[in-house]
Amino acid sequence: MDFVRLACTDAYDVGILFSRDSDLIPALEAVRDLEGGKTHVEVATWKGSSRLRFPDSQLPWCHYLSAEDYEACRDDTDYTAP
Repeated sequence: MDFVRLACTDAYDVGILFSRDSDLIPALEAVRDLEGGKTHVEVATWKGSSRLRFPDSQLPWCHYLSAEDYEACRDDTDYTAP
């Protein structure tokens, strides 16, 4: 929901959705098809996994991450702490 809602309010220029859940393809398509086409969409998944893509297309661009990539950008901050 936030992926689409925030795109509708121009809250971001590029949205990267990290998932293999094909139920999210409509959200990717909705953001891609927004009036003006200002928001660019990409996807990410684990190296060696299948990826999300638009039907009959090789789009959107996919970032394949390894365990080392995950460790390099992992955020251990506890955002629930006061």
